[in-house]
Amino acid sequence: MPDAARMAICLWFDGDAEAAANFYASVFPDSRVNAVHRSPADYPSGKTGDVLTVEFTVLGQAFLGLNGGPIFKPNEAVSFQVYTDTQEETDRYWNAIVGSGGQESDCGWCKDKWGFSWQITPRALMQAISSPDKAAAKRAMEAMMTMRKIDIAAVEAAAQGAAAPAE
Repeated sequence: MPDAARMAICLWFDGDAEAAANFYASVFPDSRVNAVHRSPADYPSGKTGDVLTVEFTVLGQAFLGLNGGPIFKPNEAVSFQVYTDTQEETDRYWNAIVGSGGQESDCGWCKDKWGFSWQITPRALMQAISSPDKAAAKRAMEAMMTMRKIDIAAVEAAAQGAAAPAE
């Protein structure tokens, strides 16, 4: 880990830590693979010389990918919320994750091909659902509840009490 890092999120993989780290680094800015470490000895799910851990950064956050084998699987109890500023940015991240073997879920959530959950969340959505205008916030929340990938224009239209714009 880089000397300045005080903490890293460890993600458990079944042999694909390096591929996942490379994928994340290709999708998100301020992301990179920092180091790949090979095992110095055999271990329960691998052999000497296999990739054991991968140090990587996603959106400036330190991660460690551990090739721990098939014992543990990711679930929705932990997700990565990525804030976006535009529909283009929202679409780019969502489409990269879903289009590379992932799957859509509801309300801005999707899952990557390794089973990790991502929330691709426009800042406009967070502003709309936390509006001091409780009726506007309710309309925005109700609109979001019908979506998979978040449509910023539709959320904003709902908050304003208008019909969603035609696509």
